[in-house]
Amino acid sequence: MRLNFNPISREEIHRLEVALLIGTLFRKEVLEEIRSSSERLTWVDSLAVAAAALARAKAGMTASEIAEELGRTESTIREHVKGDTKAGRLVNETYELLKEGKLNMDWLLAGEETSSKVETLKRELEEVKRRLEEILGKL
Repeated sequence: MRLNFNPISREEIHRLEVALLIGTLFRKEVLEEIRSSSERLTWVDSLAVAAAALARAKAGMTASEIAEELGRTESTIREHVKGDTKAGRLVNETYELLKEGKLNMDWLLAGEETSSKVETLKRELEEVKRRLEEILGKL
């Protein structure tokens, strides 16, 4: 499954949001900031809001729509999306790294695709078992 940098569906927005958040959280400078910060929870929350805001902005949602959906002010959303906040700047940098292929999040996206394939294979296996039992019953 590929990451869409201009998502259309809610699922694509969610995928981009998760990739932005995880990609940002695992950057060296962010890990150091979280480790040394006395307000870790506030810092991580800001990153989550910035990632959610940017993903929705890339989907074409307005600041007003994003603010309503995320329960934040339009001003906060605009600041995050423009990169005027530290969290917004870091998430925007992560977006560019992802877009340029300098940060690989395939492992994250593969999880959803893999579990879907496993479920399909389970269903197919059950069908094969059922048919085999039918054939054995006729013999």
